[in-house]
Amino acid sequence: MTFVYEQYFADRDIFCAGRVTEEDLQRVAAATGGTVQTTVNNIIDEVLGSCELFEERQVGNERFNIFSGCPSGQTATIVLRGGADQFIEEAERSLHDAIMIVRRALKNSTVVAGGGAIDMEISRYLRQHARTIAGKSQLFINSYAKALEVIPRQLCDNAGFDATDVLNKLRQKHALPSGEGGLFGVDINTGGIADSFANFVWEPAVVKINAINAATEAACLVLSVDETVKNPKSESAQGEAAASAMGGRGRGGAFRGRGRGMRRR
Repeated sequence: MTFVYEQYFADRDIFCAGRVTEEDLQRVAAATGGTVQTTVNNIIDEVLGSCELFEERQVGNERFNIFSGCPSGQTATIVLRGGADQFIEEAERSLHDAIMIVRRALKNSTVVAGGGAIDMEISRYLRQHARTIAGKSQLFINSYAKALEVIPRQLCDNAGFDATDVLNKLRQKHALPSGEGGLFGVDINTGGIADSFANFVWEPAVVKINAINAATEAACLVLSVDETVKNPKSESAQGEAAASAMGGRGRGGAFRGRGRGMRRR
């Protein structure tokens, strides 16, 4: 549907867009250096925005207005397409996670080797430290070290690899006395292990720290539970259901007993 004002501007080689949301107006104004106006009277040059190229491009069944070379543009727009809404939503979530990881890395400027490398290295350190401790605390530390191996094991399971074989290789590599194997993690491209840091498989250190702290607090919370409380209503409802079931079976048996005890005439 073409409005009269759009056709009026189009006849004079001027692009005009109608029914633009306020969010899009503010984004375009911020990128082009312009100012949103409430009237077209007495417009001065200072409120006008500019860009190197403006074009209207057809993508699938929709048309997009693309501004290129904006002087104040600090953002970009990514168009996601797919055969179904589920694919687009999954791509959007993956893209959002990737952007947040980059943002976190830029803000903290500290990264660690990914692919389960840092988890295996912490696990190795804890197992080595546990040998110096006597008593039950040694068992606790060994269990904590074993729990950290869940990350590389899960990576292997998700990729369809033999988790036991890969973990054995990682343990052998991380146990080298020279310490050169501390950056080795799961390589999903070859199905083996590789230097994650050299392959640019990194994780923000703050993300790993927060994940380990959250998992530790959750485990401590579960272990601190020494009693469970049931809802009394649920217990009474279960008791009534069991009683009615037993009563039904008893009445059925009494009726069959009377039938067998009657004489024929």
